[in-house]
Amino acid sequence: MRSLALGVVGGAGRPGPGRVVARSSDGVVDVGSLADVEGGPHPELLAATTLDPLLAAGRPAWREVHGWLASRLREEHAPYVLPPAGLELRLPFTVADYVDFFACERHALNAATIARPSGAALPPNWKHLPVGYHGRAGTVRVTGTPVERPRGQVAAGELAPTRQLDVEVELGFVLGASDGPVAMEAALDHVFGVVLLNDWSARDVQAFESRPLGPLLGKSFATSISGWVTPLDELAAAWTDPPPRDPAPASYLRGSTDRGLDVACELVVNGTTVSRPPAVDLHWTVAQLVTHLTTNGTPLRAGDLLGSGTISGARRDQRGCLLELSWGGTEPVAVGGGGSRTYLEDGDEVVIAATAPAVGGGRVELGEVRGRVLPAR
Repeated sequence: MRSLALGVVGGAGRPGPGRVVARSSDGVVDVGSLADVEGGPHPELLAATTLDPLLAAGRPAWREVHGWLASRLREEHAPYVLPPAGLELRLPFTVADYVDFFACERHALNAATIARPSGAALPPNWKHLPVGYHGRAGTVRVTGTPVERPRGQVAAGELAPTRQLDVEVELGFVLGASDGPVAMEAALDHVFGVVLLNDWSARDVQAFESRPLGPLLGKSFATSISGWVTPLDELAAAWTDPPPRDPAPASYLRGSTDRGLDVACELVVNGTTVSRPPAVDLHWTVAQLVTHLTTNGTPLRAGDLLGSGTISGARRDQRGCLLELSWGGTEPVAVGGGGSRTYLEDGDEVVIAATAPAVGGGRVELGEVRGRVLPAR
């Protein structure tokens, strides 16, 4: 079944630049009109053209809106279901800042082994803090937006379209605001919800430019997110213990909010499932990402987006990117249409989907993020 998730739609016959909607078993529900007519909480926030005002309102408003919608959508709401013809998902919020982390130990070890087969090791800081880098908020796109093959320096002085275009299966965390450091116990109060995220990567560009600093052109060209944001309150049954850690996290990264999410992801290329990465294996949890990011005093802005980094499990069929699935381009992966890939070709379509445990049993779908590769200009 579908999770209760919020998004923004536009399209033919829809007045204005967008309207906030929710998913239901009957279709797409105009929650602004529903709240206005029936006296729901914060109708002015739900009548906005994006989720921005709701994100800025903070945890008490988020909890009220989710609780009311969860109850109300179990009742008759057909008058508020929008006709599907012409509807299109829009980017649901304005991305303020975007930080991509490196939270999965298995992915970090695999990437290190591929790069340095004879001396693979985690970076010395990796188990002591969540490693991350700042991405470009302006290149975050909603599901369904095509992605052009990027250019970059793939070797010294050689500017060319990437020959190693890759995907990364990630969770994205959509945040509200804070004025400064956020302690672990308060970290989840600043997380509105979860999106599925594909951080497209040009591996050859990334490898050449990431010495000594982190990636730039190899990552900055496109990040895709699902059009539906699943509120964190909807995932109450998905919390789970994080994996064992040695050494233990620093004291500022410990607390009762240090909990992982049991989200089962699926990576599909040209209609064929090529892996099922488990988010339960993430070494660093969302509360730790928020706390570490703000420890130096940096504020959060409503609409900040945090990526988990590639999610990978212990088995080959749980690896969350083609770099790992093809082991650096040496082991082709079977995809739809009877073909195989080491990295993506023009015309390939990638879909990331996910499910999580539902309150009361079963699992809920978190939507999908989809993108097709276009040739370089």
